[in-house]
Amino acid sequence: MCHLRTMLAILLTALAVLPPAGQLAAAEPEAAGSFSGERAFAHLQAICDIGPRPSGSTGMLKQRAMIVRHFEALGATVTRQPFRIRDRRSGDAVAMENLIITFHPQRTERVMLCAHYDTRPFPDRDPVDPKGVFLGANDGASGVAVLMELGRFMPSLPGDVGVDFVFFDAEEYVFDRRDPYFLGSIHFARRYVSHPPAHVYRYGVLLDMVGDEKLLLPQEQHSISWPETRRLVDSIWQAAAEIGAREFLPRPGPTVEDDHIPLRTIARIPTCDIIDFDYPHWHTTRDTPEHCSAASLETVGRVMLSWLRGFDRGSRGQR
Repeated sequence: MCHLRTMLAILLTALAVLPPAGQLAAAEPEAAGSFSGERAFAHLQAICDIGPRPSGSTGMLKQRAMIVRHFEALGATVTRQPFRIRDRRSGDAVAMENLIITFHPQRTERVMLCAHYDTRPFPDRDPVDPKGVFLGANDGASGVAVLMELGRFMPSLPGDVGVDFVFFDAEEYVFDRRDPYFLGSIHFARRYVSHPPAHVYRYGVLLDMVGDEKLLLPQEQHSISWPETRRLVDSIWQAAAEIGAREFLPRPGPTVEDDHIPLRTIARIPTCDIIDFDYPHWHTTRDTPEHCSAASLETVGRVMLSWLRGFDRGSRGQR
């Protein structure tokens, strides 16, 4: 009996020190094992537990602090890129901030993986409650969650090409359909042109709405119509085929206006959009974790990790 009590005490002590959901990757900075959809989903859930996260809100501030802590614990350099906009309703200034997460800063040739991390202020397409609570589990948190888990593998990424993760604020700080979109990526692109960094982004990859439980990823039309991004799309979908990720469909999908537009047209960074736009809960109160999937996040994360690991070898026509 004493032996049983001792074993029980050891077990309870071990359980007590387990990290909470949403902090798993920060507790294990080593890039051991493979990309975990469960870990990514834990991040998605932790983000949604904060509540709505529109630009300038308390929820956004909490999420931003979570992201900064997470990547600093992984040894990344976090650069804040603040900017302000004028609210079209009140005329008040609203403070916003992009985040640039840098791994291997000595590598001057780089690729950028990005996502927006704000949520729409209201679920304006909800047929019942268009002024209700919008959590943005897929439309906002999914891309962030994939990058948070992917960060575990970046410190050990081989080759000469560096990686930045960029989180854009104010992708959809929209209260009226006439309001402008993509404020964060526009600011980032303009700064890239007006204050050129020491590095060059060879390519950019935007992850948006990648958590749908019924994930299907055709090739976004802008991304395949621009000559300089067509090869990028081909290389990613080839990486998907090599690991059997059949959710990446090698056929044209819808045309989507998204953060990749200013990156390509203003900053001249060839950027493609990986997006499942066929999502029945888009901009409704039902965009919640229950309609997202750890398996979908894992599929996207595994493809991106495979693509990054093969990028510098030139095995997919990158050079």
